[in-house]
Amino acid sequence: MHPVQRSVSINRKLTLILVSCLILSTFWALLNGYQASMAKAEQQLDEQLKEMAGLLMKTQLTQTFPTHELYFQIWQDGVMVAASERLSNAGTQVDLTPGWRTQNVAAMRLRTYTNKHDTRLVLVAEPVNKRFALAESLVLSAMLPLVIVLPLLATFITWYIYRALRPLTQLSAELKVRRADDFTALTTHSQDLEVAPVIAMMNALFAKVEAAYLRERYFASDAAHELKTPIAALKIHLHNLKSSPSKSSILGIEQSVEQLNHIVEQMLTLARTEPQVWRKQFSTLEVEAVTQQLVGQMYSRIADKEQQISLHCEPFSIMGCKFSLMTLLGNLLSNAIKYTPVQGEIRIDIWRDSEHVLWQIQDSGSGMTQAQIDRVFDRFYRVGGDSHPSGEKGAGLAWR
Repeated sequence: MHPVQRSVSINRKLTLILVSCLILSTFWALLNGYQASMAKAEQQLDEQLKEMAGLLMKTQLTQTFPTHELYFQIWQDGVMVAASERLSNAGTQVDLTPGWRTQNVAAMRLRTYTNKHDTRLVLVAEPVNKRFALAESLVLSAMLPLVIVLPLLATFITWYIYRALRPLTQLSAELKVRRADDFTALTTHSQDLEVAPVIAMMNALFAKVEAAYLRERYFASDAAHELKTPIAALKIHLHNLKSSPSKSSILGIEQSVEQLNHIVEQMLTLARTEPQVWRKQFSTLEVEAVTQQLVGQMYSRIADKEQQISLHCEPFSIMGCKFSLMTLLGNLLSNAIKYTPVQGEIRIDIWRDSEHVLWQIQDSGSGMTQAQIDRVFDRFYRVGGDSHPSGEKGAGLAWR
């Protein structure tokens, strides 16, 4: 059993990814900027201490100064001659080795610089916490604008993603409430290159599904309508057969069963000619041979009515479905045989132009009026009704 995966919206996913990237990149920039700025601030403060040491080296001081801002000692021939108040009592507790040091003096953590020239030595110092606070204030003042802009950028990214994905959100909401039998075009519109083709393809799909839905619906309606007549006739003949068995009742049952079989064959034919599977049945067809085969299958009916049939065709081939072509031409030729009187003539002409292959079947029957031709594709329409001039019965199922 597969675990249930919780769906996450693209909007939320993109927002989380972009905001996370923004926060991480900003944090990385702040961290690197902080370290670089602290190093730069330390360098500048060291330069200030070095300048102050050079200045004290040239100044002749001989006393203790009561100041909390300066930290220094001045030694002459190994004797401390001057110092600030904070370091006046430190004496030799301070490491006087020339150069930079960070050392603990008088309960303080100091950054010291010692400069020695001949017998004179000058030590200047500064509390580490003071230097750190000063440097940190400088760094934070430089980073503060970026920290303030960060939530504004996150808000803008969230809003822009929502706006960019709004067509998809609207499309999802419209599809969610759409009825199963609603095949109208979507009302959602978008000019985005990613969304517009999806909407166009879905509208085209709706049109195809609607056509298939209507075709199936009409087919079921037509089949039910066409099956009523032979079934009713079959019931009547069975009733008559029970009351008074006769040859006419048996013949009527056989005709009703034959009519039912014919309708079922037509229903199967329609099912086999679905557009989705039709092109898969295409093959190379010799037009003249296919037509001759069809005429051969129906020649017994032609011979029974003593009709004359002729075929005029140039030899060429096409790509098509043999079953569909035989069924279509079979219906046409069957109608020609049906409506052509005894000893009549039927002529089949086949030719092709630059784009089409044309079959023309002419017969010496009574033909159809223009009003009848205009109604030939109407549902259930049959010239003369169920009892047409040929005296035969047929089904009204047809391709649309």
